Amino acid sequence: STHWFPSIVHILSINMTFFNRAAVLTLLFAASASGFAPSPVAQRATFLRMADEASEFDFDVAIIGCGVGGHGAALHSRAQSLKTAVFSGNDVGGTCVNRGCVPSKALLAASGRVRDMKDAKHLAELGITVDPSAVTYSREDIALHAKNLASRVKGNLEASLVGLGVDVVEGRGVLTGNPHEVKDEATGKVYTAKDIIIAPGSIPFVPPGITVDEKTVFTSDGALELNSVPEWIAIIGSGYIGLEFSDVYTALGSEVTFIEAMDNIMPTFDKEIAKLAERLLIRDRAIDYRTGVFASEVTPGIPGVKPVTIKMIDAKTKEHVETLEVDAAMIATGRVPNTRNMGLEEMGIETNRGFVAVNGKMEVLTKAEGGEVIPNLYCIGDANGKMMLAHAASAHGISAIENIVGREHEVDHMAIPAACFTHPEIAMVGPTEEQAIEMAEKEGWTLGKSQGNFRANSKALAEGEGNGIAKVLFNKDTGKVVAVHIIGIHAADLIQECSNAIAAGTTVQELSMMVHTHPTLCEVLDEAFKGAVGMSAH
Repeated sequence: STHWFPSIVHILSINMTFFNRAAVLTLLFAASASGFAPSPVAQRATFLRMADEASEFDFDVAIIGCGVGGHGAALHSRAQSLKTAVFSGNDVGGTCVNRGCVPSKALLAASGRVRDMKDAKHLAELGITVDPSAVTYSREDIALHAKNLASRVKGNLEASLVGLGVDVVEGRGVLTGNPHEVKDEATGKVYTAKDIIIAPGSIPFVPPGITVDEKTVFTSDGALELNSVPEWIAIIGSGYIGLEFSDVYTALGSEVTFIEAMDNIMPTFDKEIAKLAERLLIRDRAIDYRTGVFASEVTPGIPGVKPVTIKMIDAKTKEHVETLEVDAAMIATGRVPNTRNMGLEEMGIETNRGFVAVNGKMEVLTKAEGGEVIPNLYCIGDANGKMMLAHAASAHGISAIENIVGREHEVDHMAIPAACFTHPEIAMVGPTEEQAIEMAEKEGWTLGKSQGNFRANSKALAEGEGNGIAKVLFNKDTGKVVAVHIIGIHAADLIQECSNAIAAGTTVQELSMMVHTHPTLCEVLDEAFKGAVGMSAH
């Protein structure tokens, strides 16, 4: 989303008295800790390296890009006492904070309130009487709410960098072709660093034939400005971004038409979840859709004067099938790496559609197939294509720093959750059921499936939100959780328990015996975990 996540703030306060006590505590902790915990040997090696190389390089670590990935890497780098520079390109926070997850959540929160307050039937069931026509909103103020939130979060990120002693270079960083070098494009000054992390993020992908003016035909960048609420808007693409904006627009009064190239709406989602989402998020709203068609040509219009014209062709035969005239069109056809003109070619790096190949340690390879590791060069986040999510980028950044200081680490992408912040929400971790079936057949294990239902959950019913399910997929042979898919109220918050279970290798037998607070939404998961081992939840 997308996806489009939280920052990490470390506060360092060291004096000699504290340091002496902390040294003892560190030795005790290191004897039993694992994961990101530094060993005394690794710490000593890091400090020795810094002392030996202080005069050789300007920085220990230079990070190109300051989105969630670059920011996370910078904070963890300073936590290891590494001298760190970030080349922000005047874009601290990157896509997530400025043009993605943060402002979009503000729009979803505001528009969601409008939807709830206009839902007279739902409120009547709770004993509340409203006149839906009396509920009004200010488009300008909703847009300002999103803008102010992004600005506030960006300010917090900038303050955390400065507070931790990160050198922030405002210009865009590019590679020079020489090892250990980064050039500030704005000034031409070349800086040196022992290790370099590339974190340039991604930009919206606009297919050929589509003209974007960011007024009547726009990407997610333009949509977040909320310059208008069109009477009828076409959304090209039905993934995370398209779904979230359909939620915003319909709540504010728009009619929406999805244009999807694949045969099914929401093609990347688990099929069972997509089928339920079609009923909850599309069928009951002012939304229709076309599938199996390409928007081969999209021509901007003039608001109130001329419509946007969309010519559609069959995805297989390429024959013209329909032309739509709508008030606006949003292009939500995915994102591509922002890696052009970064000096990658000069470093002997062969990209694939802009993606930089890396190994499990986030070390850059010269090419995807049979490529060699380029020493002291890492690539994190959207640009490496491993998983295009903001929190995945942050995990990549932390992992890269771990490997830089000599603590070998690889990110477990199968345990990274994702969420679509519609009303109700969709969340998932691990493969879809269709992918899990293929995995089980290929690897020789038996797939198990269990389900919890929101309609059987007291808290969901108290909210009048009984629609939705939580589906748990597990390995019957080992009991380990393979994947979880949820659609329902606060699904995005519920998924973390499942992500942690997959990361820790927790079995459904163990999860079934864990006590969940009553009455809470997480009991939907308790029902599924218990069902996996033949137990009943009350």
